[in-house]
Amino acid sequence: MADTPTTRSRRGRPAQISRELIVDAAVSTGNLDTLTMRELATRLGVTHAALYRWVKNRDQLSDLINEVMVERILPAKGPRGADWRPWLADLAWGMHDHFLALPGYATRLSRPHRHTTETFGRLRSSVTTAFTGAGVSPHLAEQSWYIFITSIVSWLAVQEHPLDLGDSTPRFELFLDTLLRGLPAQEPGAARQ
Repeated sequence: MADTPTTRSRRGRPAQISRELIVDAAVSTGNLDTLTMRELATRLGVTHAALYRWVKNRDQLSDLINEVMVERILPAKGPRGADWRPWLADLAWGMHDHFLALPGYATRLSRPHRHTTETFGRLRSSVTTAFTGAGVSPHLAEQSWYIFITSIVSWLAVQEHPLDLGDSTPRFELFLDTLLRGLPAQEPGAARQ
């Protein structure tokens, strides 16, 4: 009896998947909001059960994407004292490039939801270290982190769903320069250093 497509076994080495391949396949779909786990498994060339060993549902997929994105955007060397602005600029441009490469990702991050604590904790720790290295208190470093992350993510989310605010095309470098000149946060009324 000849093998039919439903009874034929696949010969050879099973498809290999990794965190990075899962994220790249998810990114290539163009829209996380409509991506199903079965579609992702098909894109990876694996069974739904094989993908299930890595991520069991869309929430875990989102967590995995967050982990890989943070690894991709964090500059290799941490911020050091006076070099915090270029370090934050590199981080912001990494967010710009990687987040906008995955349509809907910045918008998803801008919505109120639970972020992966450990993953975003690494990002938060690095950014607050940049600000404490600039000489501000831990409290103001936390405030600066909040201003930085919400500003960048919100700006990127608007790029995914542009507002009609006039004929001028928004420029990320101008936005980023303005943001970084205003950071780190200072107490109201304090003189800028």
